[in-house]
Amino acid sequence: MIGLILAISSGHSQAACLDRHIKLQVLGSGGPELDDGRTSSSYLIWVDGNARVLVDAGGGSSANFEKSGASLDDLQAVLFTHFHVDHSGDFAAYIKASFFGSRTEDLPVFGPQGNDRMPSTDDFLATLLGKDGAYRYLSSYIETDQASDFHLIPHSVALNSKEARTFAVNNSLSVSAIPVHHGPIAAVAWRVDIDQCSISFSGDMNNQTGNLNRLAKGSQLLVAHNAIPQDSAGVARQLHMPPSEIGKIAGQAEVKKLLISHRMNRTLGKEQAVQTLAEIRKSYQGPVMFANDLDTFDIQ
Repeated sequence: MIGLILAISSGHSQAACLDRHIKLQVLGSGGPELDDGRTSSSYLIWVDGNARVLVDAGGGSSANFEKSGASLDDLQAVLFTHFHVDHSGDFAAYIKASFFGSRTEDLPVFGPQGNDRMPSTDDFLATLLGKDGAYRYLSSYIETDQASDFHLIPHSVALNSKEARTFAVNNSLSVSAIPVHHGPIAAVAWRVDIDQCSISFSGDMNNQTGNLNRLAKGSQLLVAHNAIPQDSAGVARQLHMPPSEIGKIAGQAEVKKLLISHRMNRTLGKEQAVQTLAEIRKSYQGPVMFANDLDTFDIQ
């Protein structure tokens, strides 16, 4: 199914996207630091004025969700790239807040399968919200034998495949994930297709698998995480990709626009012509933007 989606998207997406009012809003443009003036990683996809997809839920993102004017009642899917705290730390806050809304439809939650360092998506929800979890008073949201206005429905993406897995959320929305290498951490990249419009998210990765360029092929927007400068080595390079890799992926995938996010102190100040943009330009000549909290980008 993923091949069909990508083929259609690359052939007709530009014209089709003009017929839809789709936006990406950055809820969090930073990483785990508390001295960078940025909220941790999180993104919101708007469709025709409604918030439909939440991608990651890093610390502070729920406050920016409120500032955005979004409603939890409107969400159709939650996607996690991985479960580092700067990508998932605010999730319980979203669920508690939903108690004060009027949501009645179950909410699918997608993320990676686990490994010896990280829980699966199913286990993450159980450990956080289950009967024996940290916030067990919210267990009715995941225990289907308990009465609740809605339930969270987890979906874990296997990490032992080089192919993407696609989930049809509804007739116009599908999400596709592919495993990526984030050191020893279980992680996936995501592509969101809304009719013929597509947005891809790298999450945190070092591009060792070489999977993202295939997943993101023809996307209107690629959100790429630039957590390290070009000259990084050691553990940082095992976990993250430098700007040169981001440029290669964007060029190979022929994405229409590139958004740089997960900005950290070690990359701030090096982003424009000094280093980051110069490295990206060696492989990608399209528009490059740098994310800030609450920025909004039209998808066309």
